[in-house]
Amino acid sequence: MTPPLNFIYLSPPHMGGKEQHHVQQAFDSNWITTAGANVDGFERELSAYLSVPAAAALSSGTAALHLALLALGVGPGDEVFCSTFTFVASTNPICYVGATPVFIDSEPTTWNLCPSALAQALENRLKNGKLPKALVLVHLYGMPAQLQEIQEITQHYGVPLIEDAAEALGSRYRDQLLGTFGKAGIFSFNGNKIITTSGGGALVSPDSQLVEQARWLAMQAKEPLPYYHHTTLGYNYRLSNISAGIGRGQLEVLEERVQQRRQIFDHYRYLLQEIEELEWQAEPEGFFSNRWLSCFTLKKSCNLTPEELRLQLLAAHIESRPLWQPMHLQPLYQGHDYFGERTSDELFTRGLCLPSGSSLTQADQERVAAVIKKAFSA
Repeated sequence: MTPPLNFIYLSPPHMGGKEQHHVQQAFDSNWITTAGANVDGFERELSAYLSVPAAAALSSGTAALHLALLALGVGPGDEVFCSTFTFVASTNPICYVGATPVFIDSEPTTWNLCPSALAQALENRLKNGKLPKALVLVHLYGMPAQLQEIQEITQHYGVPLIEDAAEALGSRYRDQLLGTFGKAGIFSFNGNKIITTSGGGALVSPDSQLVEQARWLAMQAKEPLPYYHHTTLGYNYRLSNISAGIGRGQLEVLEERVQQRRQIFDHYRYLLQEIEELEWQAEPEGFFSNRWLSCFTLKKSCNLTPEELRLQLLAAHIESRPLWQPMHLQPLYQGHDYFGERTSDELFTRGLCLPSGSSLTQADQERVAAVIKKAFSA
């Protein structure tokens, strides 16, 4: 059934107006495949924004993570540690390469990977004689993880860091943009992200050769010969020139989108300040979140559940979403090792994401707040 015209979506695309110019250039030049000026330009402009030497424009953030793992030599028999509190796309690529994910719990402040649980897991594996091949660290809902502590731990044990910044483009930790701290950083430009290419992603790294290898694998690993010659298994992961054109236009308004999302988060807190049962995702000093989604948890003493709130919002033609169900609770990953204190279980049970698209008006937010206020007053 088609939603009504006044339906408020969770995080819809928001075009800036410049996208059509770049897309039209692709049509005018007849470069509408996985090569062209927009692909090259998007990679160049994304690299410049992030202050990294290179970027590979790809078909999805999932593809970017898959290639990052391959570039780091992860394969069958290896383990990869990963944030458990995330979307399944953060963990599935570990299985694509034949490795085994091991899940690390969250800490309650930023909701991201817990440094002490990570240290416990690494010490356990050191005693067993084999450390993980990499750590996939997720910056959840745009909030930076505790990077200083996590970097100190991973460097001590010699474990490469891959940043899953799919939700965190434009976020910063101590004034450095996320996705630029590890051996590789990955981004998503899916339709619901802070900027979009309709569907797409990117891999970045301080190591230009790693990015070049990923780009080569993304283009079917063709050898530099006049005929098709292959020595390595490749993939069809390159971003199209049309999609990259959308991305170039979106990059021009990225900082504006970050400010809009942060303002939306602040306005929700203002509108709902009288409801003491709400606990909003914190932003510690030195952390700067793009506030991709505005999220809260309900206190344990609250009589309402997030699901009851979600259904009341949906009845008012408003989309909301539970926080991520942790990977260690997923039937797909039943039996996989997990380290932590069940913090992410609590977050999933008590959390909700509100509509947060950058085109959301204050009147829309007031509609959302009115439903929540009514639910609590009842």
